[in-house]
Parts: sequence; C-alpha cells; structure tokens
Amino acid sequence: MKLINVFTATLIMIGTVSCNAKSASPETAELPSDRIEAYYFHFTARCVTCNTIEANAKENLETLYPNQFSNGLITFQSINLEDPSSKPLAKRLGVTGQTLMIIKGEQKVNITNEGFLYAVTKPERFREIINEKVDFLLMKQ
Repeated sequence: MKLINVFTATLIMIGTVSCNAKSASPETAELPSDRIEAYYFHFTARCVTCNTIEANAKENLETLYPNQFSNGLITFQSINLEDPSSKPLAKRLGVTGQTLMIIKGEQKVNITNEGFLYAVTKPERFREIINEKVDFLLMKQ
C-alpha cells in the first residue's frame, strides 16, 4: 500500500512539474455574467495529463449539465496561453500556467490541482468535484 502511495505521488509530481502547473492568483475577476464559464488554460506543448484534464472537464460539463451547456448558460473554452489573443483574459484572471478554472460573475473556482490529481487516475472523483463546484456556483446569486 505504501508503495502504491509513493508511486501515485511520484506520478502526480512528474505530471505537475512537466506541465508547469501553476495556480491562478486569488484575486477576483470582474466578470458581470451570471453564466458559468469554464476555462482550461494550457501551453502549445501538452502532455497526456493535460489533454485528459481538458477532455474530461468538457465532457463532464456536457453530460452533467446538458441543458445549460446546450443553451450557453455553461460554457467551456480551451485557451492556449502562447496565443497572443489569450493574454488579456489570462492577465485579467491572474493565470500564468496550466489552469482549470470555473467562473460565475465574480466567483472563481480553481480546480487545477484536482484535475492533475484525479483526471487520469480517478476520473469519477474528478467528475464529482466538477459537479460539486458547478452546483455550488449555480446556487450562488
């Protein structure tokens, strides 16, 4: 059991270091919308974990909230941080590296760490976290 925990921790550290995962700053974004916007910020060179986080996050939003997603009340965007057009949004949200963020109005929820921990090894747990965070934001006014 100890060996499995060490192995899992090592994989997570390798994935995090290799992807330069960084958390967004805690400042609040000035976003007037009541819709929920999910963003996955990434770089051009991507690893399997980065691609899995993006794919699972989008799929989970589409399947957990099909009506809201199809009506544009919940959105998902993948944003390449190396694209010059992404700079204003990344700056406004305080993003400097791979980041998975869910936003409603001025509320920002950063679930980057959870993505790196669970998207590949425990996708059902990653789905539960997305569901919890989005449900929380849906209840907020």
